[in-house]
Amino acid sequence: MSENINIFEQASRVELRFPFRNCGVGDLWNLSVQQLDGIFQVLNTKLKAEKEESLLGPKSGETSELGLQVAIIRHIVGVKLAEAAAAETREVRRQQNARIDGIIAGKQEDKLRGMTEAELLQLREDV
Repeated sequence: MSENINIFEQASRVELRFPFRNCGVGDLWNLSVQQLDGIFQVLNTKLKAEKEESLLGPKSGETSELGLQVAIIRHIVGVKLAEAAAAETREVRRQQNARIDGIIAGKQEDKLRGMTEAELLQLREDV
């Protein structure tokens, strides 16, 4: 987690912008995973080209900025995918619970239907 805080701190200190509508780090959270993947591909291509060109030379500031941008995009996509998976799991559980509730209601209905009139009247008075 401290690594993630560190990349976001670095990005905010240099007011990092991304090559998509000149958006900042905070704006990335509003983009879809597909849009983020498109930005990632552009940045990753540039990063690979920079690394190939400067194997023997010192690491340029632009290369480290590209690496920071790639790391931030990776983190945000990872969070968004995890949130989507959690939401899907919650929906599956909700549907399963609704189905179980329906079965329970049916069994309670069957139990009431099996009671005599006197038992039903007594039950109604007890409630």
